[in-house]
This record gives sequence, C-alpha cells and structure tokens, in this order.
Amino acid sequence: MSTSDHSPDLPRPGAGGPDVPAPRPSYEIRIATDGVLARRLFAFCLDMLVIGALVILFSLAILVLGVLTLGLAWLLFAILVPAVGLLYSAMTVGGPNQATIGMRMMGLRVSRVQSTGRVDAITAAVHALLFWLATSTFFLWLLDVVVGVARDDRRMGHDLLVDVMVTRTDATP
Repeated sequence: MSTSDHSPDLPRPGAGGPDVPAPRPSYEIRIATDGVLARRLFAFCLDMLVIGALVILFSLAILVLGVLTLGLAWLLFAILVPAVGLLYSAMTVGGPNQATIGMRMMGLRVSRVQSTGRVDAITAAVHALLFWLATSTFFLWLLDVVVGVARDDRRMGHDLLVDVMVTRTDATP
C-alpha cells in the first residue's frame, strides 16, 4: 500500500477529524458580511444620537447631584462622555442582543470569530475603546477603514485586535 492510499475509515490529511470543527467556508463569511461596512456607518450615526441623549440625561443627573454635594459631583463631567460611550457599548454589545441599538436597527450583530458565540461585556468595552482611539486621529481612523475595506470578511482593525466579527443578523445562524 502506497503512502497516498488511505483506508476508508481513516480521515484524509487536512480534512479534520471528528473532534476538529471544520472551518467556515469563505462564501459563508462573504454572505454574512456583505454590506456590513455601510450598515456600520449608519449604525454609528444612530448610536451617536442615543449616546447624545444619554449624555444629556446623565448631565442633568450630575447637575442635580452636584448641587446636593456642594459641587463635588460636578467633577464627573470630566469623564461623562467617554464613560457613557463605553458603558453603552459594554451593556449592549455584551448583552443578549450582541449589538448596540443602532446595530440592531441596521440588522447587525457582534460575535466571536472562532465560536460565533456571544461577546462578554469586557471585550465589548475594549472593542469600543479601541474604536474611539482609532477615531481620535485621522491616520488611525483611515488605517482602520482601509483594513476593513481590504479584507474579505470586512473586519476592521479594532475588530482584529479583540477577535470579533460584525455580521448581518439575517445571514448568521
């Protein structure tokens, strides 16, 4: 028997055994990520409206709390916007829907790449933090967008760093 012959009960080389999951075919990834970058842009705009409303709401609460604490609570204004943005992302992306309100409206969800499972709140917060760091400078933002456009799976740079993928909800299991 030559080395190229295989018995029918032995797995073929590279075919993956019963314990090794088969990788997702590239056509499934392309279908699940078709149009994701444009949807992410619109979802971002919708999320900015939601975050803006939350910032106004928390500003009013801090204003009242500041009067009650003789101005001490007004120090919270320094971290208000980043804290609201990170908490919003951690609670929504790390929650059961796996998406922010804007993402849900655009039919998107965030999942882990390998397991397609849920993203925990810490990973969601780090993902949001990396996004905000990338958008803080034009060069990093441009690099993030170029990476997303160049890749077949449409994962942006901050997605790669935390190993998540944004897919359409109508094309994912």
